[in-house]
Parts: sequence; C-alpha cells; structure tokens
Amino acid sequence: MMSRACVLHGIRDLRLEKHPEPQLGPGEIKVDILAGGICGSDLHYYHDGGFGPVRVKEPIAMGHEAAGRVVAVGEGAGAVQHGDLVAINPSQPCGSCKFCKAGEEVHCLEMRFMGSAYRLPHEQGLFRERVVVPARQAFRYRNKVSARKAACAEPLAVCLHARAQAPDLKGQRVLVTGAGPIGALCVAAAKDADASEIAVTDLQAMPLAVARQMGANETIDLSTDPDGLAPYKTDKGQFDVAFECSASAAAIKDALLSLRPRGTLVTVGVAGDTPMPLNLIVSKEITVKGTHRFHAEFAAAVKAIDEGTIDVGPIISPSYPLEQAAEAFDHAGDRARAMKVHIVFNGYSAD
Repeated sequence: MMSRACVLHGIRDLRLEKHPEPQLGPGEIKVDILAGGICGSDLHYYHDGGFGPVRVKEPIAMGHEAAGRVVAVGEGAGAVQHGDLVAINPSQPCGSCKFCKAGEEVHCLEMRFMGSAYRLPHEQGLFRERVVVPARQAFRYRNKVSARKAACAEPLAVCLHARAQAPDLKGQRVLVTGAGPIGALCVAAAKDADASEIAVTDLQAMPLAVARQMGANETIDLSTDPDGLAPYKTDKGQFDVAFECSASAAAIKDALLSLRPRGTLVTVGVAGDTPMPLNLIVSKEITVKGTHRFHAEFAAAVKAIDEGTIDVGPIISPSYPLEQAAEAFDHAGDRARAMKVHIVFNGYSAD
C-alpha cells in the first residue's frame, strides 16, 4: 500500500508524493496522522530553504507537531492500544551519549528530530498520512480531545521547558515579548503557574487578542503604542521574569529595561547573532537563561491538554486538507491572520 506525504524539494517547492506504507516492527506502532501543526521552522524551510546553517539539501517530509490514531501495534509496544489518539514526540535522543546519561537529553550529541534538515540524510517529518514510530514516542489522550488540540502538545512542551528555566512564577509579574503561538503558550504556562500579572507585547492586533484569551492581563501593541512599556521601565523595571519569544533586538532591549534588578530573562525566540545590551544585564544583575526544545515536558504537555488545565484552543487557526498544503503554508505565514494552522489528513474533519 501507498500513503501520501507533504514533501519539500526546495524554496516553495512543496509536493504531494506517494510513498510505500511503512512496515511495523517490534516495539513500534503505526499511526494514521490526523492533524499536523505548521511551526516557524517549517515556514523557514518553505520560504527560505532553511534557517542559519540548517539548509534543505534533499527532499524532506516536513512537520514535527502531529497527532493521530493508532491503527496497528507491534509486539512489545507496551500500553498503547489500537484506536488510541496519540501525540507523537518528534524528539529522539540517543540515550547513550554523555548528555543523555546526565539527564540532559535536550543536548543529545546524536539527536534525531523528526522533520529536521540538520542532519544528512534529513530526518523525515510527520506530514504524512501514515507513520511508524517507536511506541515510546507516542503519548495517548484518555479524554475527548480534538486532534488539532492534541497536536499542540509539541509547542506547549517547548513553553513548559521554557517555564522550567525561570524561577517559581507563583505571584510573579511576567512579561512576554512576541505573541505568536509560542508566546501565547508561554502566557498559558505562566497563568498555569499562578503568575500574578502577565503583560504581552507584539506588533499585530490579532495575536495580542489571542494572548488575552490565553490569560494575559494586559496586551501592548507596539505598532500603535511604541511607548506602551514605558510605565514598566520606571524605577529600574517592574517585571520579575520575561519570556522573550520574538528574537528581536528591540524586544530584547525592552525586556531588559522592563525587568527589575536581579530579574530573569528567558530567551525563547531563535535568530542569528542578535545584539543584546550587555550593560543592562551587568548593571541590573539580570539572569539570562536560554531554553531549547523539551524532554520530560512532552508528557506534561499531553497531560495538561488532556485534563484541560491548559486550553490551547485559542491559538488554533483554520486547517487545510493535505491536498492544499501550499495554501496552508501561505496562510500560516501571515501573522496578521494566523496563529497555529494545521494540515489535516485521512479525511479528518476539523473539530
């Protein structure tokens, strides 16, 4: 049998291809993908052929945010059962390098991450009608959850890992710069941790409206109110923690100016060699923490979505069938009207 995949061959060269259906082995499960979310890295591959030194050098099935139904279970696959709705963890650390042995799997020296062009051959992604994965990569939902919400486990895991780099947020004043999907989910993660106040900045009205739905107390559109953060910069800054999700030099400076002395800046957004005002970090004794992907947080994200403690619904934008993947990418690239666009598979009717 054949199954279809969304394969990128070059800049804006997205093709719908048929490939032989993958074979099931011991400890593996076969999953019919229902929904796959388009991430910022997918957009960089589509529009620019990559980002930084990571370039698409051969055809790659994209996608690393996906959920689907288990249709077959291999011998020794554990508790996952036929018919389960599962989110697939795209992260595959080796388990044997020095970082994995130290419990720092996000820094695995031999990391395989589905849908990534970092290695050659590229790691094929999840924008495929049917995939076979190790059962340990599948996390099942026990309650009634839509496939599109289920597929949001991966970006939520990114934000839960970012939250883990910050001090305890209970009762803290939090700033989030950049209100895209990751920024909005950082808002939800901060609210879930009982932050006392959450303010969000962006240059677009629509994502700021979504941030409100995710739990922000205040939103500031810097395109219309460029001095909107001014009150928070008084007396050496007002926020305890800032999550910088835009990778913008201007936003980084704003965050540092708005943080109180000895506050914490968690840098979530990714870019190249972005300028950072060292004098502010030094003079205010700011703690700067990077954050990279996730590990244990994937299971925590599935649990939060499954139990409804974090509602990812507000970030979900319209979905497109596999046959309209190019239109889906074009929509996802328009920040004025899109947050998390999904491609849907196998006749799934978006719920």
